[in-house]
Amino acid sequence: MSNANPEDTLSDQERFDRLRLARTETIGPVTFRQLLGRYGTASAALDALPELAAKSGRKKRFRICSAETAERERETLSAIGGRHLVFGDLAYPAPLAAIDDAPMVLSLIGDIRSLGRDGIAVVGARNASTNGRNFARRLASDLGEAGLAVISGLARGIDAAAHTGALDHATVAVLGGGVDVKYPRENAALHDAIADKGLLVSEVPCGIQPQARHFPRRNRIISGLSLGVIVVEAALRSGSLITARLAGEQGRDVFAVPGSPLDPRCKGTNDLIRKGAMLTESAEDVLTELAPVRGHQTKRPLAPPPTAGSPVAADLDHTAPANARDRIGQMIGPSPLSIDDIVRDSGFPINTVWSVLLEMELAGHIERQPGNLIARLAT
Repeated sequence: MSNANPEDTLSDQERFDRLRLARTETIGPVTFRQLLGRYGTASAALDALPELAAKSGRKKRFRICSAETAERERETLSAIGGRHLVFGDLAYPAPLAAIDDAPMVLSLIGDIRSLGRDGIAVVGARNASTNGRNFARRLASDLGEAGLAVISGLARGIDAAAHTGALDHATVAVLGGGVDVKYPRENAALHDAIADKGLLVSEVPCGIQPQARHFPRRNRIISGLSLGVIVVEAALRSGSLITARLAGEQGRDVFAVPGSPLDPRCKGTNDLIRKGAMLTESAEDVLTELAPVRGHQTKRPLAPPPTAGSPVAADLDHTAPANARDRIGQMIGPSPLSIDDIVRDSGFPINTVWSVLLEMELAGHIERQPGNLIARLAT
């Protein structure tokens, strides 16, 4: 079955091979980009993987996503009115492509034109106050009317209010599970409404139930699609603050709505303002700040030529010295560690570090987390 789109720059076969590469075990977004940067096509990368995995010291057989499995995923999504968008497609949103760990594949249901608009994220507490929900709904409606796509995570509370407010304009829901999974159940009707009038987006295949580890990854997509992130209500330890942190790391603006110091749900937003987030009381505050950057989405080529210090610059044919593997392996534990810290503390050149991390990822020893962080997997 062909899902080719005349506006896509990739052949249907290359898009299909990129789906297979993305669904291959241990291949994350950064390694995906490394492989494409080195081999040029997903087909060539798939052919090279068994040898690369053997070089990594992997003991178990390396399982590449089969053509049958990828075709089954594609047919399942198509049957519910969806399509895949792979990194490199012309319609892949440029702001998201610009982040280091841009998703390899997105599953979509709804109006893909929403991704062509400038986006603004509105996020906040699940146990939001009535005033907080009303404010988020009104703010999202005003921002949508001004031409922005309102992006959120379809959680209860502030997220749901923001989607509801922007539903008659443009709204994008980034999900922690598959695009067909209605979670939480209380938002099932809103899920259907967004599929009809907005856009549902997920990084994982259909049928996957959301898990705790999915949400930080989802949050990086919410911020990555946006020019800025508005936090309406948030406790001091909340997923919304993770989204705000990722937004800052991605070079996005961070906005926060002030609240009562007596309300725990406002502690996080007030702290963001204290740390430099823009105090936000109306859509006009946001529109004024974003005015200089609106309308400047640019197309980004799929795999830019490797440059010194970039993730695709690692020489994948280079075998890292044993002392580098030992030293870097000892540094990485279950607690996330930044790649910058690994480079600084190990004393090895960045290309050597990237090569070791690639070997460890293919061997199934580490996972990459949003924010350029690395953690060792339990064995």
